[in-house]
Amino acid sequence: MSESTLIKSVVVCADDYAINAPTSQGIVALCVLGRLSATSVMVHAPRWPEDAAALREMRAQLDVGLHLDWTSSFAQQAGFGRSLRSVMWRSCWGGFRGLAVRDEIERQLDAFEAHWQAPPDHVDGHQHVQQFAGLREALCEVLLRRYGTHPTRPWLRVSRVSQVGLKAQVISTMGARALQAWAQQHNWPCVAPLLGAYGFDGSLNDYRQHMQRWLLDAPAGDQPALIMCHPAASAHAEDDIGPARAREFAYLASHDFVQDLRDAGVRLVRGSGQPTHIS
Repeated sequence: MSESTLIKSVVVCADDYAINAPTSQGIVALCVLGRLSATSVMVHAPRWPEDAAALREMRAQLDVGLHLDWTSSFAQQAGFGRSLRSVMWRSCWGGFRGLAVRDEIERQLDAFEAHWQAPPDHVDGHQHVQQFAGLREALCEVLLRRYGTHPTRPWLRVSRVSQVGLKAQVISTMGARALQAWAQQHNWPCVAPLLGAYGFDGSLNDYRQHMQRWLLDAPAGDQPALIMCHPAASAHAEDDIGPARAREFAYLASHDFVQDLRDAGVRLVRGSGQPTHIS
């Protein structure tokens, strides 16, 4: 398919940058190939100060944002994090209130900016916590205060999953509509719908088939959809989804991915809509 007939724009965002060495290495390698247009950072990971430097050369070609975290082992070791089940329960019952929540969001943004030396291009959430009730309101308040007058404000990922299945439904119902409504009310940039949810199982070919479906399901038009991915150059021994990360990397680094983009009429763009060059 020729460049002139491309009809869809998609942000392909690699989550979990800095969670471990193979993940950071894989994301950087895919950035060099132009196979990603965004990545999201785990700032409580001990590797973030070191791994920030590896992204700087790609700064002009992809969005780098905060992966707001309340559920990882890093968050739990820091004393404020909980399991995903616990965070979801607490969110549903109004347990996230007060200054402590806003302070932690500020700390994560501070940690991002300290090593990136700039505000994030976007904000999303590890396991989609950015849109959970209580965390969502605090995040919106902090973003409005910190970046509301900036000429380029960080875009928000709205995890409104445009897929069938229970996992997709649960993600969407945990606050996607409310987050998108806030963004519209405040004229805040956001990217939706979200694609890329699956069980982190199956073969390399299964993942390719997932991606082919997501690319076909991405809506046409000027506003991009977002496909999240979780690649790593190899499987880390202590990573529960390490094998899935390695499969994702193998596919995204292959010519098959480039061909699937062409077949679906998709171009990779940043959250601003700026195209990414694929090599």
